[in-house]
Amino acid sequence: MTIQYDAARQLFHLQSRSTSYAFELIEGQYPSHVYWGRRIRGNQLHTLNSRQERASFSPNPLPNRHEISFDTMPHEYPGYGNSDFRTPAFEIQYANGTTVTDLRYESHEIVQGKLALAGLPATYVESDSEAETLHVMLRDSLSGIAVKLTYTVFNELDAITRSVSFVNEGVDAVMLKRVLSMSVDFQHDRYDMLHLSGAWSRERDVFRRALRPGMQSIESRRGSSSHMQNPFVAMLEHGATEDCGDVYGVSFVYSGSFIGGVEVDQFRTARLFMGINPFDFSWKLEAGEEFQAPEVVLVYSPDGLGGMSRIYHELYRTRLCRGVYRDATRPVLVNNWEATYFNFNADKLEAIAEVGSELGMELFVLDDGWFGKRDSDNSSLGDWFVDERKLPGGLKDVASRINKRGMQFGLWFEPEMISPNSELYRKHPDWCLHVPNRYRTQGRNQLVLDLSRTDVQQYLIDTVSDVLKSAPITYVKWDMNRNMTEIGSALLPADRQRETAHRYMLGLYHVLEEITTAFPDVLFESCSGGGGRFDPGMLCYMPQTWTSDNTDAISRLRIQYGTSIVYPISAMGAHVSEAPNHQVGRITSLETRGHVAMSGNFGYELDLTKFTEEEKVIVKDQIKSYKTLRGLIQFGDFYRLLSPFEGNQTAWMSVSKDKREAMAVYVQVLNEPNSPFGRIKLKGLSSALDYRLVGTDRVYGGDELMYAGIAMPLFHHDFASVLLHFVVE
Repeated sequence: MTIQYDAARQLFHLQSRSTSYAFELIEGQYPSHVYWGRRIRGNQLHTLNSRQERASFSPNPLPNRHEISFDTMPHEYPGYGNSDFRTPAFEIQYANGTTVTDLRYESHEIVQGKLALAGLPATYVESDSEAETLHVMLRDSLSGIAVKLTYTVFNELDAITRSVSFVNEGVDAVMLKRVLSMSVDFQHDRYDMLHLSGAWSRERDVFRRALRPGMQSIESRRGSSSHMQNPFVAMLEHGATEDCGDVYGVSFVYSGSFIGGVEVDQFRTARLFMGINPFDFSWKLEAGEEFQAPEVVLVYSPDGLGGMSRIYHELYRTRLCRGVYRDATRPVLVNNWEATYFNFNADKLEAIAEVGSELGMELFVLDDGWFGKRDSDNSSLGDWFVDERKLPGGLKDVASRINKRGMQFGLWFEPEMISPNSELYRKHPDWCLHVPNRYRTQGRNQLVLDLSRTDVQQYLIDTVSDVLKSAPITYVKWDMNRNMTEIGSALLPADRQRETAHRYMLGLYHVLEEITTAFPDVLFESCSGGGGRFDPGMLCYMPQTWTSDNTDAISRLRIQYGTSIVYPISAMGAHVSEAPNHQVGRITSLETRGHVAMSGNFGYELDLTKFTEEEKVIVKDQIKSYKTLRGLIQFGDFYRLLSPFEGNQTAWMSVSKDKREAMAVYVQVLNEPNSPFGRIKLKGLSSALDYRLVGTDRVYGGDELMYAGIAMPLFHHDFASVLLHFVVE
């Protein structure tokens, strides 16, 4: 049993392979958090929470129990208005205008397995034996509001998920003003908060700072998870490192606006929370209706950030990603975008594919510009039919040419957008997000389709499906290049307008579910101007994401390192592009560009027809090497060795599950005169095994590589790198 209920002590104890999570019922009514951390037997869990009266400014809900105050009690799912003054997890407004809710325990149920969340992405099980689920029902007797807290324990994968649903069993409609998916109260504030923040082409920098009194939070109000923030927060004990120390991660399985953070209160306790951003959100819940909040994945590790990351990697790769490509190695691709932009024809595309095939590439991807009258970014989004001026034979002809070169054919879409200069907009100007009589803000010369509408959803399902049926297309890049403004829907009444952004996400998830189910053999890659929607919600439907529009190898050191804090390597798209780089103008060697891009789903994004013979030899060797390593890279255990945020060198490695093979990459950014000799200590190997460095006759003990390390080359130029491949023979 991974979930136990002690009826005598009214205490729930959830246990995974190495984690315990516990909460109790105060006076049999109020769920109070007790413990989250390293797995313990829990004989005295009921004694962990101290109860004593603190001050008259912390009121008492029970007149004769002054030692009990919601203001000091560690809550499991806190509300506001009846004496807890901290950040609430939920807020409900009733017909009389009041917002006080008194949730009390009613019942619970423990079941094997894990059910899907209606209309939402979520982790899953393939067998009921993999997980156990606890449902705790709370009720406000005055209003009839029922709240179900759901916890699932993945025993072997060592993770716990939380979600919550609200059911209106009363007579009158209510307004949900705030619905977070989780909240956990810690007994002290001696932690650092870590999050992943940045900007377009500079995604997921790692930020870490000590908690301070008051609120520290991250959020997106953009209608997507965004380039600026990622829906993930971690709390680390002071001094925790990459390899040791307590780390608590919360990752939100959602792709829209969110909020997450920590509040430190007057008693120096810390409340960690995550959920849909309440900013500009409300949801009218009629009598008899239910609202399901998205899922949050909680991971505890005593083995530092690296231990936490590897738990997320395995869970998300195997029990969030779905479909035939979940466990299949991904093809080496070439994308024509930076080679041609909008200026191409079938002959030019075939010429690039011809060189790609010669060099060992397996997939050609036709990017933006193949549809409508799309000669620049100012028209045609929504008009998903082939531009026969460029491609007179249509997609079928192009795909046939590519296939004859021995390569698969892939295609770019941006289905969620609409150009004002398009046939679709002229026919349906009300199909975009908009507010009546207000200016319609454009970004990249486009508007956002209103996916809260079922007719828009069906249009996308039909048109995208028709294109995918028209030619042998095996890969789709699904892009989204602007955030939401004028968030309103022509079909929603006034009291539901603030539901639009969340209804959009539900509509998007419906579209993705329908299309990916109908085309199970297509590899879907999500994109949002690169990494603007790199989140677990999208990974549920598309097993990989274009990590960033910035393809510069040195910039990618930080971007890919930060992304790896939560997301598996198999989820990261990484390409070799032109030098000078189109985003930052940097010139790096083809070798270094290859080494960095090979640490993900490998591809190229440049004009292959311009390669010199020397460059072709290098690229052919890169692809051959990657094909040997890609199973290890995409599905092995990932270890970060040196951080690009802490020095001039970056290093990382992947180790096979049986520990008999490993690959490490070391990158030096700037060369320094008379620099010290570099050694790196590897991780994750078996100390009892001997490893041969491929390409040499040198054999190292696993213990030697991990504890003494291995010398790195002494480079004599900037932006230099080396890849090391070890095997046990």
